[in-house]
Amino acid sequence: MNDLKSKGVKAFIWDFLGKLSTQGMGFIVTIFLARLLEPSDFGLIAMLMVVIGIAQVFTDVGLGGALIQRRKVLAIHYSSVFYFNVSIALMLTCITFFSAGFIADFYDNQALVPLAQVISFLFVISAFSSVQAIRLRKELNYALLTKLSFISSLLSGIVGVALAFNGAGVWSLVAQVLSQGIFYNLILWKVSTWLPSLSFSFKALKQLWGFGFRMFLASMLDAIFTRIDFLIIGKVFPASTLGYFQRAKQFNALVIQYSSGSLMSVMYPILSKVQNDLPKFQRIILKSLNILCFVVFLLLGGLYLTSHELIIFLFSEKWLPSVQYMELLVLSGFGIPISSLLVNVLSSRGNSKAFLKLELLKKSLHTINLINAYFNGIEIYLYGLVLVNFMTVSLNILFVKNELNMRAFLFFKPIITQMVIGIIATLLTYQFSNFLELELLFDFLMKSVMLIFLFVLTNLIMKTHSFCEILNMVRPIIKNKFRL
Repeated sequence: MNDLKSKGVKAFIWDFLGKLSTQGMGFIVTIFLARLLEPSDFGLIAMLMVVIGIAQVFTDVGLGGALIQRRKVLAIHYSSVFYFNVSIALMLTCITFFSAGFIADFYDNQALVPLAQVISFLFVISAFSSVQAIRLRKELNYALLTKLSFISSLLSGIVGVALAFNGAGVWSLVAQVLSQGIFYNLILWKVSTWLPSLSFSFKALKQLWGFGFRMFLASMLDAIFTRIDFLIIGKVFPASTLGYFQRAKQFNALVIQYSSGSLMSVMYPILSKVQNDLPKFQRIILKSLNILCFVVFLLLGGLYLTSHELIIFLFSEKWLPSVQYMELLVLSGFGIPISSLLVNVLSSRGNSKAFLKLELLKKSLHTINLINAYFNGIEIYLYGLVLVNFMTVSLNILFVKNELNMRAFLFFKPIITQMVIGIIATLLTYQFSNFLELELLFDFLMKSVMLIFLFVLTNLIMKTHSFCEILNMVRPIIKNKFRL
């Protein structure tokens, strides 16, 4: 078990560093592209990525998660999933390519036809690396995944920026997306120790299907509901409006990536290995939740306070309409990271039936809010999203407490505690900043430093469980560095 813990910590660190470096590289590239291109260019790509993102779920149909969750996996399982994924990807590429006209008609924008046809090849590109990446995740080999992601992000970023400098417009974004997948594939196939054998078995797929199918349905629902706001906004509003919204949502995604992305990526294979040891499972979940809440609400407060400075400083004033969307998105930003941790409990313990039921309940709430968006506009939709996310987190807790036979109070306590501390620290920092008239950069630095100070100080005075868990995680790392 100590070996598993050591591997888990290493995997988390590597995955976090990978996301930090890859997202950082991607963010730098985005800054260049946002200054070189128009918001409408990003809006066009966002329209297409709704279709691509939803359809891409079908290239795996939950079999990847089943490979990780299943304790005994044979070579025939991996090869069968590989050939299945590639076959489905080819079919999706053909469907999307020949349906480009229908996509353009839906958005009433014929410029989407050639873009959709070219970007449809992303399905096949992604499918060729899916099983290799799953094997590395199952083995907790995040060091290699990190290096691959960074290199492919760097090379594709160079391609995108170079084309944008030369006036390629929206095609520079298409080239960036496709080239990142191509570079990732080329490097992964070169360094991977696994190659598919010339064998395929429907029986092997069927063994994975029971768990994988319900997970696929849940993933499909999630893919639809995390992108359907783009679909509605792209249909009702101009492409530039969708571009502003997409930029704001990208910032909000940073909270997920840097607070829970690495943790969730590593937690699923670890929890799958200890799924039968309930006390150990319970301790891991509570410890992770405490750490996650501390990080999430600190990041949310920082993003809310500095949204104006970040948008203007990084992307220029032509992206100013994104500020309001970003502020409203941040208010509901706690929902996805915390929910991601909680739903891992059900999936890693193999309870796909409860997982699917939970997803159906949550998506019904989102459906009501999406109808609200269609009739009342983006701002009202974003306010409603705050309430919806609080309700979905509550539903997650109710399902998880039953699965683990624990009290709901143990889950609500760190969430409410860190939320209140975050709100207080953010309001105090906001009020203090109003007395000062600083330049853009200095205002950003002052708000960031003051918020961190107040947030950490309050946690220290209250001796919260979240702060103690953070200290317990950081101390060994500091001691080891000091010894070196």
